[in-house]
Amino acid sequence: MRRVNEGTSLGELAALVCEALERAGIRATLSGGGAVVLYSDNEYESSDLDFITSERTAVIAEAIEPLGFHRTPGSRQFEHPEARYYVEFPPGPLAFGETVVPESSVLTLQTEFGPVRVITPTQSVMDRLAAYVHWNDNQALDQAVMVARRQRVDWSELYEWARREGADAVLIDRLRSKAGFD
Repeated sequence: MRRVNEGTSLGELAALVCEALERAGIRATLSGGGAVVLYSDNEYESSDLDFITSERTAVIAEAIEPLGFHRTPGSRQFEHPEARYYVEFPPGPLAFGETVVPESSVLTLQTEFGPVRVITPTQSVMDRLAAYVHWNDNQALDQAVMVARRQRVDWSELYEWARREGADAVLIDRLRSKAGFD
């Protein structure tokens, strides 16, 4: 098993965590800023990896402790004494706003470090737009733009998602414009 240390990149750490979780039979999907890092070719820098799962925290701890991660008391966050990044496990289901996403729609991305179970680029944009709308997080809108510029996203799916979420189509139009699609 590869060793986690201060030089371990976010992408490598994502692959290591995915491998450990899969070995333990845990289905978890990378979301949030970690997905943005992968899809923006590292334009965005995140300090953590968010893996969405409904698995119990004790089972997760047992799976990733061999990597050197230890649970932060009272949370679903895990830290490593040498890693630059921490790992969080927000509880499932996987959802963007009120839209629950079926497990079958996520990807297994083949990275140079190994497979990473991750939301799709379109779902990553939804995730960041949900953060923008719900928390007025302007940085999340910038992250959505980073993904949309570098990855193929399904614009019709984004418009439909915005409609279901009660957001104005102007939000998707604004994203398209900022990403250079107008």
